Amino acid sequence: MLQINTSKVSRWDQHGREHVVRVQRKGAQRTIVCDTCGWKKNAQFLPWLKAEEHLAEEHQATVDPSAD
Repeated sequence: MLQINTSKVSRWDQHGREHVVRVQRKGAQRTIVCDTCGWKKNAQFLPWLKAEEHLAEEHQATVDPSAD
């Protein structure tokens, strides 16, 4: 059976640039890695929310491409 161990959160900034944070899973531990700046953080709970917060605070990327 195929197991997915990585997911991503994408947001666009006001200049139309895409910023992506990947959430990697290994057991119960999750690691958040920003493709834009290389920021990395371990997060066991709510990793996708922390990824969204990083994108908004550090890259001013708040436009959700899947919201349309």
